[in-house]
Amino acid sequence: MPVQQGLMEVGDVTGAWAIMPTPSTDNASDWRVTNTVDLNESARVVDALIEGGVDGILSLGTLGEGATLSWEEKTAFMGAIIESARGRVPIFVGTTSLNTRETIRQTRIACDMGADGTMLGLPMWCAPSVDVAVQFYRDVAEACPDMALCIYANTEAFKFEFPRPFWAQVAGIRQVVTAKYIGIGPLLLDLALSQRQIKFLPLDMDYYGAARMDPEFCDAFWTSGAVCGPELAIALRDEVAKARQSHDWNEAGRLSGMLAGSLSTLFPNGSFQQFSMYNIGLEKARMDAAGWMKAGPVRPPYHLVPEPFLEGARQSGRAWAEICAGLKG
Repeated sequence: MPVQQGLMEVGDVTGAWAIMPTPSTDNASDWRVTNTVDLNESARVVDALIEGGVDGILSLGTLGEGATLSWEEKTAFMGAIIESARGRVPIFVGTTSLNTRETIRQTRIACDMGADGTMLGLPMWCAPSVDVAVQFYRDVAEACPDMALCIYANTEAFKFEFPRPFWAQVAGIRQVVTAKYIGIGPLLLDLALSQRQIKFLPLDMDYYGAARMDPEFCDAFWTSGAVCGPELAIALRDEVAKARQSHDWNEAGRLSGMLAGSLSTLFPNGSFQQFSMYNIGLEKARMDAAGWMKAGPVRPPYHLVPEPFLEGARQSGRAWAEICAGLKG
């Protein structure tokens, strides 16, 4: 998808949006090291994702270790991926911080560097009320009128449930065009309350279900699996698009089932809450085991992960890579 001129709109958000880690140097788990970003791998991954067919790239969230990078590392990484993309697809960077003023400062700098948008979570020191959460996004939008906003709706990370009244209010903010969304149980109601002014991005394993619920509007998803090899995510995107026209959802359903099966060992004891405690280490282990990119070690303090959990993540990465190999063959 080509990058739009000017501020993105809801209809510009379509297809497979890859969420990528911030590749790290071999010594990145040592707190003494001050320059931990593998910039060459960062640029290579962005180029390979685009060549592989993704429609947009999200970065510097939880998996992207936005909370554990220094400002110097963060700006170097943003510069590398924006330059590598060369305007071919939208690039959203994370500018979440502990307060509104710092978030605005970072978002303005990212905009000046050429980012198309920010994947933005809430300040996470105090659990916010709905009024506080809505006003936060209003303030950032007012201060950064040329930056599209992707609401990072992670309940575990941001101590907020992102309830229905929240979506009804932020839908009125012009820059809020999309949201990184977990689960699809309340999706139709949230769509109705937001009057379809926000393109909710379900996880890749939920995309088939979301598209069946609303085939016309639910035409985009986020995928961390794409950096285990983009073929599976792109195949799912394309089969769902075909099914919208043919009304034959069998192949899309089959691919979705294969994708979900590859994730069966990623969540420790089947628990999303436990996964959230070790998210970064598990996802990076999954990616390294898949072999498509070098995600590298986790930055402190989140580098300590139980070995049995890591082995489950590695199995997940190998399973995804095996499916991709079959699709290529």
